[in-house]
Amino acid sequence: MTEISLIAFDADDTLWGSQTYFNTVEKVYCEILAPYASADEVSHALRITEKANMPLLGYGSKAFMLSLIENAVKVSHGKIKGYDIGQIIDVSKELLRLPGRPFDGVKVTLAKLRDTGRYRMIVFTKGELLDQENKFKRSGLCPYFDDIVIESDKTPDAYQRLCRQFGVKAGQLLTVGDSFSEDVAPALKMGGWGVHIPYYYIGSEDDMYQNNAHPHLLRIAKFAELTKYLCPVPRFVDESQVS
Repeated sequence: MTEISLIAFDADDTLWGSQTYFNTVEKVYCEILAPYASADEVSHALRITEKANMPLLGYGSKAFMLSLIENAVKVSHGKIKGYDIGQIIDVSKELLRLPGRPFDGVKVTLAKLRDTGRYRMIVFTKGELLDQENKFKRSGLCPYFDDIVIESDKTPDAYQRLCRQFGVKAGQLLTVGDSFSEDVAPALKMGGWGVHIPYYYIGSEDDMYQNNAHPHLLRIAKFAELTKYLCPVPRFVDESQVS
């Protein structure tokens, strides 16, 4: 791990909260559609709509908004009123105003990592460009990072492009994120390092990886624990996690 020179941090639910806001919007959404279906039925249909739209719309708040509207028309069999569509749009727009408020310990930890002088630090996230840039600015974390890179999706190819962009080899890259399947696994696949900090919400794909061990992987419970492994001298791996 001593060769690591570039750290790529995921943004949503790693540096600041995001999923809780989406959950709140979905709860209101289900209430709006209550005359047409139960909350479970609405949410299940929404997951199907989102998945179908991802190749075309990608990820992010705006893509979510469009899926909410499309799904509302489907669930109501075209009977939903314009007023209700307006409500869905209004509540969805709140996702574009998320404060990007850093989790406890994030600023202090980033400052300590920065002070080592060992690493270039970037935000590497996926989603809609303007939305992610605005959250980053509102977060107050800009001074701790060298750059922000926003991709439509995080794939091994995307991580390889990242390495080329910053002139590093795969083994010099460390990625930090809350989702193993989306943030960490692609980096490990192309020879990088990964730190997984599970958020309270873990998707079904992440469940599959919970007990996997990898010589370039570390799982920690809190963001602040990064300093234990990266300051002042980098050290990997957490031996207890390796079979």
